[in-house]
Amino acid sequence: MSILQPAPGVSWSGDGGEHTASWFSASGAAAPKKVVAVNDSLTADDAHRLAAHGTAMLWQGDYHNARQLLSAMARRLPTFARAKDEDVAKAFYRYRQGRAHRARMLGLVLIPLVPGPAVALRRAPDIAQAWMSAAGAVEEPTVTPLQDVLGAVGAYEWRRNGLFVQELDAKIHPHYGTFAPIRSEYLALVAETALPVVAGQPAPLAFDIGTGTGVLAAILAKRGVQQVVATDSEPRAVACAEENLHALGLDNAVTVVQGDMFPPGRAPLVVCNPPWLPGTANTLLDNAVYDPKSRMLRAFLAGLGQHLDAGGEGWLIISDLAEHLGLRSRADLLAWIAQAGLEVLGRVDTTAAHPKAMDASDPFYAARAHEVTSMWRLGIKS
Repeated sequence: MSILQPAPGVSWSGDGGEHTASWFSASGAAAPKKVVAVNDSLTADDAHRLAAHGTAMLWQGDYHNARQLLSAMARRLPTFARAKDEDVAKAFYRYRQGRAHRARMLGLVLIPLVPGPAVALRRAPDIAQAWMSAAGAVEEPTVTPLQDVLGAVGAYEWRRNGLFVQELDAKIHPHYGTFAPIRSEYLALVAETALPVVAGQPAPLAFDIGTGTGVLAAILAKRGVQQVVATDSEPRAVACAEENLHALGLDNAVTVVQGDMFPPGRAPLVVCNPPWLPGTANTLLDNAVYDPKSRMLRAFLAGLGQHLDAGGEGWLIISDLAEHLGLRSRADLLAWIAQAGLEVLGRVDTTAAHPKAMDASDPFYAARAHEVTSMWRLGIKS
């Protein structure tokens, strides 16, 4: 896969001439209009001032000094402080605005890439495998945010080392841009809830909608579901799920299909773990957390009846954090279920066990401390 897509490049002055290069941004950000060449003499204060005026800085010094500059810039950016008695939904919106502003500012520190791929800076590490895994080949001189390179390297370490999943007694290896299943409580819900019974036997077929790493499809197959069809709209996720399922020896039990939402046909069990918070995704990983206007959640509920066998169950795995943050109400969720001609057969709840739920310094601690993750067992209303 080549990163070179039809898009404006970047240009800058330096060494007595004008220079141009291709542009790459993992978030899809537009190429900066104003770029200045900088080196190790640039101070963090000056870098902050340039970024505040929308000027991008193409680093031409030492790679490790560029990383230190980025860290120093980050320390100069304001941290979020929630106003006393501020409405929680407004506060969360303001928090996300601040995070987006922070990402834009830090994303203006750029570094050069050359075919290899390699970073064309002194003391730069070997990023070839990490960058190829994240963005593909570099076929000509390219400029990219330093943050994107750091993200690719960090993601490659996650992929290489893997994440142990107790419910599988094995590791899952998330690819770049695919959300790692770090919250085990929702995995346990799928591993422990009784499967629907068909003709006296556990469901022989299941659909896993939005499979990501393939972890839920793998858990279902390990539990004895004879055939699982897992879907995802993202090619990265499809490749990730296929690789994980092959490593787990589940190729014959799970078929991964690229597509939006449901595969053709019906199944006695349809599982979906959509993004839990309404909101706009600003990064690739945000796609696993934020669901614009609850679009995927509503699409799952609206289409479930057309893909569920009579007497079958749809398992919706979702947190109520959005309710505690004032982003979506329980009444909204119940109304969407009813409007889809579905009924609630039961619900299995588990409390949040992640570190933020226990961090009293978090500005949204009150919401996170009361978070409950639920598996809603849904059926077609008779």
